[in-house]
Parts: sequence; structure tokens; C-alpha cells
Amino acid sequence: MATARPRPQVMRLSEAAATRIKELMAKSDRPIAGLRVGVKNGGCAGMEYTMEYVDSIGPRDEVVEDQGVKIVVDPKAVLFLIGTEMDWKIGKLSSQFVFNNPNQTSACGCGESVLLTPSKSEGANSEGANSEGANSEGAKAH
Repeated sequence: MATARPRPQVMRLSEAAATRIKELMAKSDRPIAGLRVGVKNGGCAGMEYTMEYVDSIGPRDEVVEDQGVKIVVDPKAVLFLIGTEMDWKIGKLSSQFVFNNPNQTSACGCGESVLLTPSKSEGANSEGANSEGANSEGAKAH
């Protein structure tokens, strides 16, 4: 009988991102089950990241718990997000979530969308992602 290999963690959070998400969730006026992260078609380069609070977790959702934060990954986005680190960056003129994604092959110049290729990672979930934009550090969310 074959032994199942552990599945790779879809994404992880930097300490700064985890802290910021906890701060935002604590300010909510309703109970939140987690933060859903996904991708959708749109923008110059073809795809945009999405983020939203969720009240409940679906049976097909991929759940990642990292640094005390529950991330709910849209099943259609799993292959696009494998290996991604979500970070929180504070600059002189803006603060934003930034996605450092090894599956990102390009980004548009205006900073609003990215081009993603599904991961070829072994053991990846084949079910395969509201943040926007991209820069040289990865895609960003406002």
C-alpha cells in the first residue's frame, strides 16, 4: 500500500502580514472564519489577486494556518498560489500586501495585474486564485 506524501503548504505569511491581518480582523464588526485569498481574470497582464473575509469555510477550500492566521485558499487558485509568500510592506507613500509568487511570470507596468502560470509542483492539489497589482517585489494588494 502506497503511503501518501504530505501536500505542500500552498502559501505562507510573513510576520508583518500576519500582524496586519490580525489587526484588521480584530476591527471587524462580525465574526470572521478566515481570509480568503484567490485569483481572478482581469487587468492588463491577465490576472489579479483577490482577498476577502469569509464567514464560513467550504468543504473544498484549502485552509492554511500560519502564525495564528487562517488563510482560506480558493480551490481554483491553489495551483497558481503554491509557494507564495504574502507580505505587508510599508513605504513612504503607500502600505500594501505584496504577494511574492514563484508562479508569476510577468506583471503589467501599471501595477494592477500579473501573469501567473500553474505550479508544476509534485503532489500539488489539481483543483487549483482582493489584492491588486504588481511590482518588482511581487504583486501587491491595497
